Amino acid sequence: MQAGAVVPRLASALLLATAACVASPAMAGEAAAAQAVTASTAQDQEAATGSAASTSGPYRRAISLAPHITELIFAAGAGQYIVGTVARSDYPPPARTIDRVGDGVAVSIEATLALDPDLVLSWRATGAARRLSPALQRAGVPLALSAPASLDDIPAQVLAMGKLFGTHEAATPAASALTSRIQTLRTRYAPRKPVSVFIEISEPPLYVVASDPVIDDALKACGGVNVFADIKLPAAQASRESVLLRQPDVIIAPYLDAKHISDLKQRWARLGLPAATRDRVYGINPDWLFRPGPRMVDAAERLCVLLDRAR
Repeated sequence: MQAGAVVPRLASALLLATAACVASPAMAGEAAAAQAVTASTAQDQEAATGSAASTSGPYRRAISLAPHITELIFAAGAGQYIVGTVARSDYPPPARTIDRVGDGVAVSIEATLALDPDLVLSWRATGAARRLSPALQRAGVPLALSAPASLDDIPAQVLAMGKLFGTHEAATPAASALTSRIQTLRTRYAPRKPVSVFIEISEPPLYVVASDPVIDDALKACGGVNVFADIKLPAAQASRESVLLRQPDVIIAPYLDAKHISDLKQRWARLGLPAATRDRVYGINPDWLFRPGPRMVDAAERLCVLLDRAR
């Protein structure tokens, strides 16, 4: 095997599973995910892992550099094969006992290599993955990328993890169940009256969800429209005035406790935002909403209920 062959093959394993295993309504999302991962691999291969060399799997000692990847691997029935992960990989509960190699941004090369991984999985070929790449290259450890770009990519990635770890029997029904739930949402809610949505991340300063592809896809499934989708970044800093100008029907915030939601509602109500004065301020579990793993489907189901309540 040529030294540079492993990284493209691993990325292809994820992409081919995405392209081959999701129902036809997902094709646009699959193409976007494939394009994103392929481009990242092509542009960053040398910087990320260069000429890594390894066996073809199934893999048995993986390191996950993102919480959503950890969740995807567990959903595919392969959680027992994760030997290292990052600080916020805390779901499902067994993930909390896995050794930590860093926080997802700062990663220890020594701790990573000490776990003797045969595969490292990252969201992007930047940040922690880029820092690890020279050492991974020298050790012959390949890097695979997992960056879902739509709701449909989530069950597709579960299937992809099943392929990488040889856990098809668990991954296939798990992915099928997720696909069924997504299709149910689209059939039931997507045709309904559109509802404009503002998703607040934090304040101060005010940060908002902009054109995040997975969140926007979830909103679309619910008949929702992100009022900041025109900003070509996943998240952006915004002014209060810009929110007032866009007049969202609903405010979504990444909080679960009643006090945070009450404070948020009062703040926007004082500014005269109708969504707040009409009591259309809702909280949602941030780990569901901001991690493009299986629980993103839970977030979509919750969003659909909330938007329908606002209608």
